[in-house]
Amino acid sequence: MASKSGYICSECGYTSKKWLGKCPNCESWGTFEEEVDIKKTLSKISAEDVEIVKLEEIELGKEFRMVTKFSEFDRVLGGGLVKGEVVLISGNPGIGKSTFLLQLIDEYSKTGNVFYISGEESLRQIKQRADRLGVKSKSLYLANETNLEKIESIILKDNPKIVVIDSIQTLYSENVNSIPGSMTQIRETTLKIIEMAKSREISFFIVGHITKDGKVAGPKMLEHMVDAVIQIEGEENSFYRIIRTLKNRFGSTNEISIFDMKEDGISEITNPSEFFIGEREEKNVGSIITPILEGSRVFLFEVQSLLTNTTFGLPRRIIEGYDKNRVEILGAVLSKFLKLDLSSKDIFINIPGGLTLKDRSSDLAVIFSLISSINALAVSQKIAAVGELGLRGEIRRVAFIKNRIKELERLGFKGVYLPTANKKDLESEDFKIKLIYLKNIEELIERVKK
Repeated sequence: MASKSGYICSECGYTSKKWLGKCPNCESWGTFEEEVDIKKTLSKISAEDVEIVKLEEIELGKEFRMVTKFSEFDRVLGGGLVKGEVVLISGNPGIGKSTFLLQLIDEYSKTGNVFYISGEESLRQIKQRADRLGVKSKSLYLANETNLEKIESIILKDNPKIVVIDSIQTLYSENVNSIPGSMTQIRETTLKIIEMAKSREISFFIVGHITKDGKVAGPKMLEHMVDAVIQIEGEENSFYRIIRTLKNRFGSTNEISIFDMKEDGISEITNPSEFFIGEREEKNVGSIITPILEGSRVFLFEVQSLLTNTTFGLPRRIIEGYDKNRVEILGAVLSKFLKLDLSSKDIFINIPGGLTLKDRSSDLAVIFSLISSINALAVSQKIAAVGELGLRGEIRRVAFIKNRIKELERLGFKGVYLPTANKKDLESEDFKIKLIYLKNIEELIERVKK
């Protein structure tokens, strides 16, 4: 087996014979890592060695997906864990990845043997956490190992249903001449895991560390190789955790579920909309609710804004949970069409709950919130707003408007401001909630004054 060294950019995959400080392709700094190219002598393979079957002969079976008591997590996976699926779990250190996986595989162990292979913690540490979480499964087996060849021999011998690898950055293969956590090691060990998963129908959960930028450490191709990428988000000093699907070959992407972190583990929050819009007064200045589509579900978020006279030469724009550039655009539209002077105001916008709203349909709620704050106008918390704002001041049509209104109606909202362009979509529906149609922001001001 011959090998030679090279360097590859962990962001875009650009290769170079020598180390570079800045990638000439993606212009990222400090992303080049050494890689060893492995040349293997391949034996001649005849056509008889390759198995090929008809599509109609493949049977999924009743146990094609495995479900747990965590229905919210099953929904994020697309309805449950698929046999032979490889799932990458990422998140900040201390966010609760190992804790959640231990609870999760306790559920999966009811259907067969489950292996938890840790390269970061001792078996005593895992046992201590299991006792705290009440995990007492007799089908759960632990191992403290980082050598891929040894792990492979154990898995192929006992053929478990599910295997947890904690973490992929600690694994190494004897066939690769580089340190654990290097791009070559991560790529080769992941390829071997995928091979075992597909050939034996063994499902794998792989824990992956993330960088300070929030990206999975290691080569970008790692995310492309696995079947699903799930990220656990949240603050360490907060009680909640957001589980988000970034990629899923067996379900929709960008699905999210909310979990509550407690001393005895995490529990799912079955009504996340109430979680995001809780702790509100009956009427508030600078606050309004907006229905946002995340994956296949509608979540209700509160948009809060506060405007004060600037005490410095340059007005501040402090934004939490929203795109700062988008706020600048919305402020320019307000100044142009409503003649509002925002250049002398400090603008503070907050989206409680820790999520960042990327759906443009929240534009109208942000505008409504700013107008409410400027005019000290109290807004009923049973009123919502949804709509995208154009540069000409027009309120544009949004997608999945029926689902959004149904969620508002389910939670007892009395009215909603929405684009006139969506009127045809709702003509055949009989909603109890009051629908207030708007063509542009001038009509919004007229409605507010009334």
